Amino acid sequence: MSVQATGYSPTVRALHWGSAALIMVLVGSGLRAGLSDDPATKVQALQVHLPVAILVLALTVARLVNLARGLANPPPLVSVPAWQAGLAHWVHRLIYAALLALLASGIAMSVLSGLPGALYGGAPMPELTDLPPRLGHRVAAIALGLLLAGHVGAALYHHFVLKDATLQRIWRGRGE
Repeated sequence: MSVQATGYSPTVRALHWGSAALIMVLVGSGLRAGLSDDPATKVQALQVHLPVAILVLALTVARLVNLARGLANPPPLVSVPAWQAGLAHWVHRLIYAALLALLASGIAMSVLSGLPGALYGGAPMPELTDLPPRLGHRVAAIALGLLLAGHVGAALYHHFVLKDATLQRIWRGRGE
C-alpha cells in the first residue's frame, strides 16, 4: 500500500470513514445506555456498544500502525499555512489519544463490572456509575466530541470557505 502524491490512499480513506461511521454508532448507543433508566434498554444499547467499540479499537490500531509506518499522510497542501498543518497534526494525535482513553476505560469498566455476563450470559445488569473508569470514560467522550467537532468544522471551513482540496483528499483521494 502506498500513499498517493496529494491524497490519502484507499486504505486510509476506508479506515477513516469506517471509523467515523462506527464512532457515530458508539455515540448513539452510549447515550442511549447512559440516559436510559430502563435496564432492558441499557442492555440492548450496550449489546451494540461493546462489539462496535471492539471494531473501533481494531480500526484505530490499524490506523496507528499505518501512521507509524509513514503510510497514513500525504504532505500538507501547499496552500495550508504551517501553523494550520501543525494544529491539524496535534488535533489528530489528540483524537487518537481520546479514542484510546475511551477504549481503555470502557474495557476497564466491562472487566471490573462483569458487564459481558449481563449482556450475553443472563447475569443481572451491574451498576456502572460508581466504577472509577466511568469518570475517565465520560471525560474522554467529551474531549473526543469537542475534538471531532473542531476536526469536522475545520474540514468544512477548508471546503466551503477556503475552497481548497483538504476535504477532497480524504473523500476521493485527490488534492491540490
